[in-house]
Amino acid sequence: MASKSIKSLLVAVFSLCIFFSSNVSFAQDHPVKETTKKEKIFDANEVIFGHIMDAHEFHFFSYKKADGSTFHATIPLPVIVYAKGKGFSFFMSSKFHHGEHDVNGYTLLTNEKIDHLGLDRNKYSSGHIVAVNEAGVIDETVSVLDLSPTRNVVQMLLALGLLVFLLVKIAGRYKKGEGITTAPKGWQNTMETVINFVNDEICKPNLGAKSNKYLPYILTVFLFILINNIFGLIPGSANVTGNIAFTFILSVISFVIILFSSNSHYWMHIINPPGVPGWVKVILVPVEILGIFTKPFALMIRLFANMVAGHILIICLISLIFIMASLNQYVGWGFAPFSIAFTIFIYFIEILVAFLQAFIFTILTAVFIGQAFEGGHDDHAHETAAAH
Repeated sequence: MASKSIKSLLVAVFSLCIFFSSNVSFAQDHPVKETTKKEKIFDANEVIFGHIMDAHEFHFFSYKKADGSTFHATIPLPVIVYAKGKGFSFFMSSKFHHGEHDVNGYTLLTNEKIDHLGLDRNKYSSGHIVAVNEAGVIDETVSVLDLSPTRNVVQMLLALGLLVFLLVKIAGRYKKGEGITTAPKGWQNTMETVINFVNDEICKPNLGAKSNKYLPYILTVFLFILINNIFGLIPGSANVTGNIAFTFILSVISFVIILFSSNSHYWMHIINPPGVPGWVKVILVPVEILGIFTKPFALMIRLFANMVAGHILIICLISLIFIMASLNQYVGWGFAPFSIAFTIFIYFIEILVAFLQAFIFTILTAVFIGQAFEGGHDDHAHETAAAH
């Protein structure tokens, strides 16, 4: 009953955010006095998609200075682009000044620039680097190859570096006898608990006697997803696990391992299900073949959708403050405590989801691998005996 109430509340908040952002966008279409400069109203869509999409910098916050200019607190990343006839160009993304300046014949597209130039949003999107001529007009004849390490790539490498550092350091302690002749301490104790959990709750129940063979992969995937999930909760960081390309690659790797772990018994149950009438096999076999591909697809979509949804919900709750303030300043200040309270509540839920999604991805992977090499009743009994 409580979970249904929470779900209803979250749906109501998300709907309210969309409703007010739509009203604000609609209000912008009304004519204004020619003598006054049209002030830019808060755009929730730009903030939401600016957070969940990839970028060439880590953006933390922005504010307007007294002189009217905008200060952006960011960590710029290197830009590496190649174009035929121009060769390679190397520079920092800060030189773009958030799309205001052109660098070496290239410009960074933003939503404002796309609207100002009247570009087709189906063809051009914010965050892309395109070539421009001397007049600052986009040169569509030049194809740009962007090889820049974006924030998703940088954060993923940082997470990988942290994972390797922790595991190598802890392995070094075991080589010295720490944790074997004496009790483990600090991170070694924490990691030992995590490893035992993955081994006892994920690998052994689903992989049986072959659990030790697949434990390194299952453990690596669990820790890699978990670290990236937690990193994604840091304000200004990238939501790596909320990127469909990231979850796609993880699901493809799991798909390959599932295929290489399969045996003849597994394929015979798909191609020629035993004990099934012939006319049923005509329907069942295509469904079973389709099921081979739906398993990694489910892994990809489940992780992606859950991590994106949580981040969007948090940003919507924060955006409600500015949406209300754009309608009335006092309403915005009055609504701020409620919005912040709900944001903190959802943030703690997202910490739980970070662990939960890492667990779900790895346990489903273990289940699918276990199904791939599962044999007949005699083989299963033999493996069970070997495990004992």
